[in-house]
Amino acid sequence: MPIDESRAFKPVRIAILTISDSRSAAEDKSGDTLEALLTDAGHILAARAIIRDEADLIVSRLHNWVDDPQVDVVITTGGTGLTGRDVTPEALHRLDGKDIPGFGELFRWLSYQTIGTSTIQSRACAVVARGTYVFALPGSTGAVKDAWNGILATQLDSRHRPCNFVELMPRLMES
Repeated sequence: MPIDESRAFKPVRIAILTISDSRSAAEDKSGDTLEALLTDAGHILAARAIIRDEADLIVSRLHNWVDDPQVDVVITTGGTGLTGRDVTPEALHRLDGKDIPGFGELFRWLSYQTIGTSTIQSRACAVVARGTYVFALPGSTGAVKDAWNGILATQLDSRHRPCNFVELMPRLMES
């Protein structure tokens, strides 16, 4: 899909939340990859944090960022698998936002191109909550690259045609 070079690029403010019971800042390769991808694209890193796979902690952090006018988008990495400790999708649903089902569907389709049927173990998902987009990605660098390069790079580019997430931002709070 085309980028309309005649339109102005509008950077968005993106917060990154790594969800892991074992990673430290020094070991957060998926967060580092995501930060590099979004800043290289011209967006603004609004915040970054690492928290444990605990639904209440995730929900609390997400509520804080969703309500922060300096954050337009939150991207999480980790906690989207099938194990008992993977609770990120459940945390997103507690935000009481609107599901964006096509995000998870498209992510798994793209992921299938690189990891085959193993993509079925991903519960990548997205919501828009109180005017803020929240995307939940698996914690691998490959998954982060697939999601960014295959979906988010264009949907978060205000010049992308025929439509993009950025142009909807002023209307997300309409009733």
